[in-house]
Amino acid sequence: MSDHNGEDRHILSNGQITAAILAQGAELVSLQDAGGHEFLWQAGPAWPRHSPVLFPIVGRLENDGYRHAGQDYRLTQHGFARDRRFTWLLREQTVCVLRLEDDPESHIIYPYPFKLEITYRLEGDALTVCYALANSGETVLPAALGAHPAFIWPILPGIAKEAHELRFARDETLPIHGVAGGLLTTAMKPSPVHDHVLALEPDLFAEDALVFTQPASRSVRFSARGTPVIAVSWEGFEQLGVWSKPSGGDFLCIEPWHGYASPEGFTGDLTDKPGMMLLPPGTRRDLSWTVRLLPAEG
Repeated sequence: MSDHNGEDRHILSNGQITAAILAQGAELVSLQDAGGHEFLWQAGPAWPRHSPVLFPIVGRLENDGYRHAGQDYRLTQHGFARDRRFTWLLREQTVCVLRLEDDPESHIIYPYPFKLEITYRLEGDALTVCYALANSGETVLPAALGAHPAFIWPILPGIAKEAHELRFARDETLPIHGVAGGLLTTAMKPSPVHDHVLALEPDLFAEDALVFTQPASRSVRFSARGTPVIAVSWEGFEQLGVWSKPSGGDFLCIEPWHGYASPEGFTGDLTDKPGMMLLPPGTRRDLSWTVRLLPAEG
């Protein structure tokens, strides 16, 4: 179905969750509970997106470029999938499937054959997003893939942002990286997670995203006392980014990634870039993340 703006969007609904997905970027643009409360950031001036698909890179490359087989290519932050129109393969009440594959336009900036299918599925109080990336070429496919959902923060009006927390399934004791100029910092900082909890405040993101390159957890819970709980879990993704804009961004991005920005100073081939998936010809990689909307605790 299409909305009044003529955007090609599909609505999923099962009585507990209603979600809207656009063909443009295969982007999730709305996530509401049975009462109609919106949990997804609605692309305000502080950041014009909702939940973009990051492919075939996550983050930036040094100078937004790379070399492959002796040729220079330009590939900007987070890749091109978020700005391409996907093709609908299935549109039903509780599930939809979209596909993006290589074409002459993509070959100009990313000379690799690929097929990326994304499935959105509602089951009970959960929305699961599945990614199937296939190498349809004859050489190794270097690729990163990431989710970037932005959840409204504060979750409910009238609750201080500082009252919220991100609770990890396991304690995160390893040092983390930051981001500088879009690139992964070589310097690391102590984990800001204490007893499983990341205390949230806007100043936490004054220097950009927090990058957990080796998270022990595969799930987190975002909430404040008296608010619903946004529970995010993932499979196949190996890193986690947490980000907001400290000035005026009333959202928190919880981002399962496989891959991350180039480390400062790295200018090698994509196949040598840290964090990349390297898919042999004819193979496929499956990754997924799930968001559950749970009632307030306590």
